[in-house]
Amino acid sequence: MKKITLGLIAVFAFSIVGIAQEINWVTMDEALELQKKEPKKIFMDVYTNWCGPCKMLDKNTFGNADVAAFVNEHYYAVKFNAEGNEEVTYKDNTFKNPNYDATKANRRNSAHEFSRYLQVRAYPTMVFFDEEGGVISPVQGYLKPQQLELYLKIFQSDKYKEMTSQKQFNEYYKSFKPTFKE
Repeated sequence: MKKITLGLIAVFAFSIVGIAQEINWVTMDEALELQKKEPKKIFMDVYTNWCGPCKMLDKNTFGNADVAAFVNEHYYAVKFNAEGNEEVTYKDNTFKNPNYDATKANRRNSAHEFSRYLQVRAYPTMVFFDEEGGVISPVQGYLKPQQLELYLKIFQSDKYKEMTSQKQFNEYYKSFKPTFKE
């Protein structure tokens, strides 16, 4: 009986360790409200339902325990469908998708006004916002965990403010030592 109990405890313990940490996604409106109470930067994943690289980003990068832990600790994470029907209030403006077609929910649809405002032209795009909700920078394309790590850390630490040229960014990029597991 003791062997069975110990075996079950061991299986249970290993299954807990194997559970991947998930990013705590909120809406943009929720993130902006949370910033009022506890200022943090915002990390926004701008995706579409039909985008293959967006799905890979969800599975391979956002599903990474190191990425999830870092994002949850240092950012408010927003998942935003660039062709969805969500209403967003940002900088005293309300953004909608007036041409949204519910019958095309899983296919190409009209672009949301907020994605146009952010000048998102490709999917996936990750947009970084400062503690006051101002746009820092968009980052386009699929990134592996260690590639995203560079951007998560450069924006979180405000190192980007010290860079005034492409050369300085290239030097930072070359010297960056990732710690996230792939």
